[in-house]
Amino acid sequence: IGLRADMDALPIHEETGLPHASRNPGRMHACGHDGHTTMLLGAARYLAETRNFGGTVYLIFQPAEENLGGGRAMVEEGLFRRFPMERVFGMHNWPGAPEGQFWWREGPIMAAVANLEVTIAGKGAHGAMPHQGNDPVVIAAHIVTALQSIPARNVGAVDAAVISVTRIEGGDAYNVVPDQAAIRGTARWFKPEVLDIIETNMRRIAASIAQGFGATAEIDFRVSFAPLVNATDETAFAADVAAEIGGEANVNRKRDLIMASEDFAFMLEKVPGAYIHVGNGDSANLHNPAYDFNDKALPFAAAMYATLVERRFATNRPGAGS
Repeated sequence: IGLRADMDALPIHEETGLPHASRNPGRMHACGHDGHTTMLLGAARYLAETRNFGGTVYLIFQPAEENLGGGRAMVEEGLFRRFPMERVFGMHNWPGAPEGQFWWREGPIMAAVANLEVTIAGKGAHGAMPHQGNDPVVIAAHIVTALQSIPARNVGAVDAAVISVTRIEGGDAYNVVPDQAAIRGTARWFKPEVLDIIETNMRRIAASIAQGFGATAEIDFRVSFAPLVNATDETAFAADVAAEIGGEANVNRKRDLIMASEDFAFMLEKVPGAYIHVGNGDSANLHNPAYDFNDKALPFAAAMYATLVERRFATNRPGAGS
């Protein structure tokens, strides 16, 4: 059995004002991965001391989950070949879920993700005489608006899709029309056919709008993470373990789909398992400069990891410790 925790931080300036706030400006554990590492270390310490199981446990401390695909890299570099596993489990804190609760669902639960970038080549000019140039900022604004028609008008109403433009760059001065502008953002989906719709229409819209204004657009669309899919048997097993720890009233087996993404998906593509959300209480949202991991979640999460092992490898199996 494998137990995985992610370890990386985010390029966010922390605004919690807490004594344990990040000492490094622009570097913050704004997703609680420091807490996830502690969850797994707590379970590891307990399992090492008690040895109340008769099998092999692999502890997976994964770097680079935040948009860099550390999970995929570990799989490609032979994680499951070097350390064979029958099943693998991961966990993430969830703001808004009460302390001591566990949420997840069978099947798809978290979306696939792609990074998108559109670079528009126009013609610079004086800001007072824009007719002498071809303003790429105006073109970028039209593309940003038009991209929202893809989930609204090209994707079926019962299918989930999100396109968010999160960054626009162009120009350096108040009175200068730049030569170039760039759009960056993210797309999310669950079904492979929706990916095709998003990419095809994004390329068509961006290129045709730029052409309509007499400019050109270079389009980069890079799929980063696959959808995260929880296996049926492992999800039911984990839910039963959670109910044993906190009672059935504290287990949500049918939580909503989540448009956020998670590169644990690459591990679940190779080995059956489940990804669990543990309550972080009434905290700021993930990726927020005011976010703080709730230490009260640690005993529940560590107990969940340890109990998964003990129930999977009951002590009546050969090789069990004392």
